[in-house]
Amino acid sequence: MSEKPSVLFVCVHNAGRSQMAAAWLSHLAGDRVEVRSAGSAPADRVNPAAVEAMREVGIDIAAETPKILTVDAVKASDVCITMGCGDTCPVFPGKRYLDWTLEDPAGQGVEAVRPIRDEIRKLVEGLIEEIAPANPERTE
Repeated sequence: MSEKPSVLFVCVHNAGRSQMAAAWLSHLAGDRVEVRSAGSAPADRVNPAAVEAMREVGIDIAAETPKILTVDAVKASDVCITMGCGDTCPVFPGKRYLDWTLEDPAGQGVEAVRPIRDEIRKLVEGLIEEIAPANPERTE
């Protein structure tokens, strides 16, 4: 893994789970991690319930736009995480691939999205501890 690890979150529409995951990782890890998100069939906008749920915790994703998944985005990422949505990434040697099984927030209100948001935060916190801990142990 490079000095500054990069993570790509993938979900078919890149409108809910992957957007919330990217926002959590950017928020919690700051500049210690490079963050991307994409989808194989991006929606025209981010899920409004996801926007509202993230706003409740002080993170604004209203200006984000769903992006198409490209081979280059996968190549540029150390860790590729699908969000339990059946989307797949092109596979390249040396990359780490994870699948986080999460409920789909599409078509649901903010009440249903909150627990998904909170579960994503826990998963992201665990990922940060693995790839970019705040105080890494020095081995000199």
